[in-house]
Amino acid sequence: MAHTTVIPVPVMGKRNVNAFLLLGRRAVLVDTGIPGSGTKILARIAEHGIEPGDVSAIVITHAHIDHFGSAAELRRATGAPVVAHTADLGPYKTGRIREPYLPTGRFGRFLDRLDAFHERTEPFRPDLLIDGPAALYEHGVDARIMPTPGHTAGSISVLTDEGDLVAGDLVASSFLGMAHRRPANPPFHDDPVGNLASLRAMLALKPTTLHVGHGGPLDPARVERWAAREQHRLERLTARGRLRTRAEVRGTGEESTSSEQ
Repeated sequence: MAHTTVIPVPVMGKRNVNAFLLLGRRAVLVDTGIPGSGTKILARIAEHGIEPGDVSAIVITHAHIDHFGSAAELRRATGAPVVAHTADLGPYKTGRIREPYLPTGRFGRFLDRLDAFHERTEPFRPDLLIDGPAALYEHGVDARIMPTPGHTAGSISVLTDEGDLVAGDLVASSFLGMAHRRPANPPFHDDPVGNLASLRAMLALKPTTLHVGHGGPLDPARVERWAAREQHRLERLTARGRLRTRAEVRGTGEESTSSEQ
């Protein structure tokens, strides 16, 4: 087994929005930041001796604009195939997220009012669509893609054989990464209960570190304690009928259908 190194690639601020470079026998990029981030990401990975042609695959963890915003640009620059989950195909094909966002709290409600979070990007169709676990060995890193639905239906994480979990928005640090070691919800979840179930399933695999899209890295033991508190919070919200999910929004006809065409 070759050693796989997980290198954060800051896209906004020090930790506000992260992509990740997985270095093993070859290089795999996880996530692509907001639209127009391609040049910055390529410059960041070049600091580690990685040229565009060295990237063997681009994995997109989910269909939010700050994670797939530069996917089409980076695919052209690197020639690498884009890997993503089929359940998020609609937004990738149209270059826009599913509306409305479903905020997890006050911070999410604030961000939902910002135009940047509703920006469109260049659409693309992933080269490799998955609907279950998938290995990345053929792309030169000893790691597996794990479906972790909840944040979006097609959310995925990447678990290296050595135990590093690149978790997308399965969990985050507080205030979009500003309190970088403190576990918290990201600003939005399509299905908070489903996401927490995915998080607990990943924690059961005993990862050594959680690398997240906003903030981090996070200690698994601290995330475990946070997840227990979050379970109780969600149970209270469910009992009060105050927990909204993407499926319920679809049922009301509130959701924009433009991302599904």
